Amino acid sequence: MSNKKLWAGRFSEPTDAFVEAFTASVEFDQRLAPYDIQGSIAHATMLAEQDILTEQEKTLIINGLQSIQTQIEAGDFQWSIGLEDVHMNVEAALTDLIGDTGKKLHTGRSRNDQVATDIRLWLRDEIQVIQAELRRLQQGLLDVAEREASTILPGFTHLQTAQPITFGHHMMAWFEMLQRDYSRLQDCAQRMNQMPLGAAALAGTTYPIDRYATASFLDFDAPCRNSLDAVSDRDFAIEFTAAASLVMVHLSRMSEELIIWSSAQFHFITLSDSFCTGSSIMPQKKNPDVPELVRGKTGRIFGHLMGLLTLMKAQPLAYNKDNQEDKEPLFDAVDHVKGSVRIFADMLPALTCHRENMRQAARQGFSTATDLADYLVRRGIAFRDAHEIVGQAVAYGINKNCDLAELDLAELRQFSPCIEQDVFDYLTLEGSVSARQHIGGTAPEQVKAAIKLARTLIAD
Repeated sequence: MSNKKLWAGRFSEPTDAFVEAFTASVEFDQRLAPYDIQGSIAHATMLAEQDILTEQEKTLIINGLQSIQTQIEAGDFQWSIGLEDVHMNVEAALTDLIGDTGKKLHTGRSRNDQVATDIRLWLRDEIQVIQAELRRLQQGLLDVAEREASTILPGFTHLQTAQPITFGHHMMAWFEMLQRDYSRLQDCAQRMNQMPLGAAALAGTTYPIDRYATASFLDFDAPCRNSLDAVSDRDFAIEFTAAASLVMVHLSRMSEELIIWSSAQFHFITLSDSFCTGSSIMPQKKNPDVPELVRGKTGRIFGHLMGLLTLMKAQPLAYNKDNQEDKEPLFDAVDHVKGSVRIFADMLPALTCHRENMRQAARQGFSTATDLADYLVRRGIAFRDAHEIVGQAVAYGINKNCDLAELDLAELRQFSPCIEQDVFDYLTLEGSVSARQHIGGTAPEQVKAAIKLARTLIAD
């Protein structure tokens, strides 16, 4: 394949060898090749429909592009840094393969609108893959939530025991986080699904092209409405990376809890050996490497978001070479978000809950104190007064080293004569969680109802 640059006519001196290597992108943008070929086939089809190419030329070009695609998939294609990028490599190979007809393919387009189209096509597919992995993770969470709908777990605020909840309810909180992530990615994909092709370098083209036809061939909703914006916009990359950052925020928060819960001090859960590693010196260790690494990768994705924002913040219209720097952070963000969601989808359904340890932890820290306050309010005591009464009861329990439910009725009545025998229906852990009998509450019946609704949501 010839390494002659397809834009070299205006230049009288060859490109400096280091400049050639420094400015080339083919080492990383070759992953766009299937989309570059897909876009080129659509472009050639449209050109033929507009009588800009003959049917014979269209067929020759499409067959040539398909042959190149086969070479790439087989690993037989020779990529050249001298040809700078994926687009020039494919076009040069096409011309070598079919002769001068290959040179007609670029009629009515530029690398500027070509690359903007390729990235959108690629990212559109990648978003669908990530969404599929999110759905798989959500399905796993629903399975765990259903299994543990009645499993008592201490709920925390400030990492201090607050109120008893159920493990199933906690899993459903994670589910809701991921549901928002799925929705954000859906919104991003919808806004992105406008086609730049036909904007050419920046001002459109003088050829009688049909951009609506090309958009239809490529399953875009419509062509981009402004040629300047079409070639220079990278909002979609930034928006995706912002959505990806939130996915990672949620996975990182999950990771933190999995790491804490699997520690010897908590021992609420055990992660499968398949997702942990050992120590080179301490034979007893079982390290939660997967959640730790996902927690660490979160900063990597945040960095890509800030990098893309900074890349675009001072660019004048339209295309600038700066935009070559959009691909590596975007590619890396996609790869690591996709991998992180996938490994969580594999890991979470296999975790083991230690129910008795969770229950014993929920018995500590006076987790049903609020239930006693609510009980007093129902007996006609103002909440602030009830709060003070319960605070005194808690102080008494601390001195006696026992939980509220372990005090007898006489001890409780010294704080308020309103307290009767039925108070123990509310001070037990089961009584506490069962009392939250409303939508969004932690009562096992409500958790099961939430799971049922969630299964219908993700089945759409």
